[in-house]
Amino acid sequence: MTVRGFEGTGVQTASRGGGLRKVTARCGLLARGVLYVLIGMLALRVASGDGGGEEADRQGALQELVEKPFGDVLVWAVGLGLVCMMLWRLSEAVFGAAGPDGDKAAKRLASAGRTVFYAVVAFSALSFATGGGGHSGDEQSRDVTARALDLPAGRWLVGAAGLGIAVAGVVVGVQAARRSFRRHLAMGGVPRWGRRAVDFLGVSGGLARGAVFAAAGGFVVYAAVRYDPAQAKGVDDTLRAFAATAAGPRLLVAVAVGLMLFGVFSAAMARWREV
Repeated sequence: MTVRGFEGTGVQTASRGGGLRKVTARCGLLARGVLYVLIGMLALRVASGDGGGEEADRQGALQELVEKPFGDVLVWAVGLGLVCMMLWRLSEAVFGAAGPDGDKAAKRLASAGRTVFYAVVAFSALSFATGGGGHSGDEQSRDVTARALDLPAGRWLVGAAGLGIAVAGVVVGVQAARRSFRRHLAMGGVPRWGRRAVDFLGVSGGLARGAVFAAAGGFVVYAAVRYDPAQAKGVDDTLRAFAATAAGPRLLVAVAVGLMLFGVFSAAMARWREV
C-alpha cells in the first residue's frame, strides 16, 4: 500500500531506487546542506558589517571550510558529495524519479537540468579542492553573461536564461510554501513536533532560496535589457542587493537565516527523503 504525505510514496518506490541511488542522494543532500549553511553564515556577516572581503557564495563557503581543521579533507568531501548529487539526478533523468509520476517526461527533463547544474557546481568545488580557486561567483556570472551577449541574438538568449532562473526561483518558493516536499518524505515514525520542525525548515528555507534565485534571474534579465554584463550578479552580489533595499540589512538577515535553515532542511532530507 502506498501512503501519502509525510509517509512518502511507500516501499514500492523505495525499493525501485536501489542502494546506490540512496547513498548518492543522501551524500549529495548533506553536501548541499553544508554549503547553504556556510553561505547563510557568510551573508549574516555581510549584514552585520563583519564580512570584510569575504564572498557570500559557493567559493566563499569553500574558503571558509578549508580554513577549519582538516579543511582540505572537508572540501574534498563536499566536492565528492556534489558529484553524488549529480549522479543521483542523472539516475532520475535516465531511470525516472521516485513516486507515481517519476517516469513522466517533464520530471526527467527537470532532473536532467539539475544534473547539469550540479555538474557545474561539483566541478567548481573540485577545482577549488585541487588548488584552482578560480574567480568568484560574481565574476563568473559577469564573464558568462558577457560571452553570451556577444553571440548572435545574445541579448535574447541572456534574457531567456535570466527569465528561466527567475521563474525557477518563483517555483521553488511556491513549492516550499505549499509544502510540496512532504510527498517525498518518509517520516511515518517521527513525532508530530519533528514533522512540524521539518515543515518550518522546508518552508522558510525554500522561500529564502527561491528569493535568491528569483533576484539573481532578475538581474540577468536586466543585464540583457541594458546590454551590460556588469548588471548580472552572482550569489554574493545578489545577497548584498537585499541589504540595499528599503528594508536594509534586516532583509539580508532574514534571507541569510533562511539559507541556513535550508541547509539544515537538506540534512533532514538526507535522512528522510525517499529516493
